[in-house]
Amino acid sequence: MSTTIITEHPGWHTTADGDRARLVEHGGTVWLALWNNANAHLALWPIEGDGAAEQPFPAYTSPIELPAPREAGPLLAELVSLGTVARLNNPSLWDAITTAILRQVVSAKQALRKHRAFYGAYGRTVATAAGDFPLVPTPETVLGLSDNGFAAVGTKFNRKALRSAAEAYLDRGEHWATLDPESLIKELVGVRGIGPWTASAAAADFTGDFSIYPHGDLAVRTWARRAAPGLEFPAKEPEFEATWRRWAPARPQLHALTLFTLTWGSNDLNGRRGHPSDL
Repeated sequence: MSTTIITEHPGWHTTADGDRARLVEHGGTVWLALWNNANAHLALWPIEGDGAAEQPFPAYTSPIELPAPREAGPLLAELVSLGTVARLNNPSLWDAITTAILRQVVSAKQALRKHRAFYGAYGRTVATAAGDFPLVPTPETVLGLSDNGFAAVGTKFNRKALRSAAEAYLDRGEHWATLDPESLIKELVGVRGIGPWTASAAAADFTGDFSIYPHGDLAVRTWARRAAPGLEFPAKEPEFEATWRRWAPARPQLHALTLFTLTWGSNDLNGRRGHPSDL
């Protein structure tokens, strides 16, 4: 069975060879993740830190986990064609929170530009064999930025939420990382500037559990419609989410349905389906 990787996180970059690369921090070590398209293989190498440290492991979800409602047949047929889905869950909760905040109230393309600009300007850049990539700006760096510093890279709108998140993370981040997905969402919603959507997106990125992802999200709705243009989906977000949950009543099914739909979309966004994203 084939394997497809989901690269919805804006930290993924396309290399000169057409592969996908990303830096992550785990266990005090900086790791380079490299997805080889030809071999459908994800490899991780330690770039900085303890080379003997435990590496972050990707999660794999089989299409057997997908639900099978008859009315969703055209969508499920498209999703099953992805084979097994691989995802490198974000080992850095701080990166997950920062990324979710930068995605607030903008399209996927705009969020990507903001992410690249913010990380490139204020994150530490690490040289690798696949290219030079920036890490997430530290909470201390975020707290030291002026309003003009945020505005210079197009993130003035996000400055208050990022500052509040940085303060809260320095105080409670270690505790947050030990929580189950639902408890983590509750904690994050208590931070000024982080609402339910942002908290759920960050928690899903960090834990890898997409049963808690905001299922009425524009990305989910857009990719579902594009993957199965013959299906009639509810136009409004609440009705769409209700339909989504009805199709996938069990938690593993809801995780798989959402993950596979976003995987289909992330490959579309990467230009592998022949038409650009309009998210």
